[in-house]
Amino acid sequence: MIREVSRTTRFAGAVLVLLGAMCARPAAGQGTIADELRTKIDAAVTDVLTKTGAPSASIALVAEGRIVYTHAYGLANLESKTPATPGMRYSIGSVSKQFTSTAILLLAEEGKLTLDDRVARWLPDLTRAGDVTIRQLLSMTSGYQDYWPQDYVMPPMLKPVTVQAILDQWARKPLDFEPGSRWQYSNTNYVIAGLIVEKASGMPLLEFLSTRIFGPLAMKTVSDIDSAPLGSNDPARYLRFALGPPRLAPKEGRGWLFAAGELAMTADDLARWDVSMIDQTVLRPASYREMQTDMRLTNGAGTRYGLGVQVQMTGGRRLIAHSGEVSGFTAQNQVYPDDRAAVVVLVNLDASNASGQIATRLSGLLFESMHTNGSAMLERARSAFTGFQKGQIDRSLFTANANAYFDDAALKDFAASLGPLGAPVEFAEQSRSLRGGMTFVSYRIRGSQTTVVATTFVTPDGKLEQFQVAPQE
Repeated sequence: MIREVSRTTRFAGAVLVLLGAMCARPAAGQGTIADELRTKIDAAVTDVLTKTGAPSASIALVAEGRIVYTHAYGLANLESKTPATPGMRYSIGSVSKQFTSTAILLLAEEGKLTLDDRVARWLPDLTRAGDVTIRQLLSMTSGYQDYWPQDYVMPPMLKPVTVQAILDQWARKPLDFEPGSRWQYSNTNYVIAGLIVEKASGMPLLEFLSTRIFGPLAMKTVSDIDSAPLGSNDPARYLRFALGPPRLAPKEGRGWLFAAGELAMTADDLARWDVSMIDQTVLRPASYREMQTDMRLTNGAGTRYGLGVQVQMTGGRRLIAHSGEVSGFTAQNQVYPDDRAAVVVLVNLDASNASGQIATRLSGLLFESMHTNGSAMLERARSAFTGFQKGQIDRSLFTANANAYFDDAALKDFAASLGPLGAPVEFAEQSRSLRGGMTFVSYRIRGSQTTVVATTFVTPDGKLEQFQVAPQE
């Protein structure tokens, strides 16, 4: 359960919820966003909540290295009809892992351990502790079996447990594979890593994190839900059975979350952490490179995972991210360090990809707004698409090559296939990069029933060299 959420399952037959919301005032040093962008963001989140049946969401956006927007939507508690507010804490699940990883890196900077230490230095009784390194724990390449892959809380996990009991049952089994040879998501790795932090630092993990990270970054809302559940002023936790209505989800027993997923906080506080990653204020630059470098297996293949974070390129941008899930909550934390941007989405419904859908749509809107010529390019593309739906083309928008491509047969097929989609419900940029001296831009175009993707090339003088449309995969 304490895991990254990467499913593409969509929940139909959503339960309608009251989408009341309250917006926090920007804190000192925070930026603001344009009213038009705010309207688009609010509409996107509201749409996803309605379609997925998720009770509420809390978001925070970072642009130009500053928190520019925090907002909450929906109902934090369906029974009491309490609206969600930005000041409420949500469980962040496996997003917690990057804090455990950072603790290890801080200790490495102090010379108290190294990433290539064998686990045996700290916990010699675990399976093949002399062969597994701390780096392999943090990168999910150790071979230790995951103690909680399920997306629900099993009866034994309603009862308290100790860290030692988890290790005795799962970290003394034979490894699932040779260390470093494969990648497998495993919460057991982070239980071991958290215990190493405590042994190397001489203090409880949460005390270390509070002293070295949360305090300096003024993250004042961080809570340890492994010790106690969230309070009555925070969101209730929900699950759904198939396509049924949201129901209250059980709380895990004490001890099961620990270093793998024990943290809860506001979206604003998680965004403060993201800003620190962008500015590199907690760790040394070399440590951030260690954390954000794709781990290679012994066969040379990449894993798209670093040390407690996913590492990938998307839309031509470097993305450092992680998702999270514990009973009743899911989360998405996406940091684009080179663009000095981040998206935080927290939702109080588990086994749902609502947070992922929201994050995808918000990142598109955020980057669209950050491009100085983005709006003009988008409107030019929208105008071309609308014309194609009618079998028409404004040839002044296109290069000679593109005008040759759009002959009578092409225009007839474009009109016949795109006209029935109707007016786009959403027309948003989803990726941008450079190629062949032009700017490549792809757009997600959502109709009432179908979503398509348009891939375009734009020349330096603003003309369209390409405009092709295909179904969204």
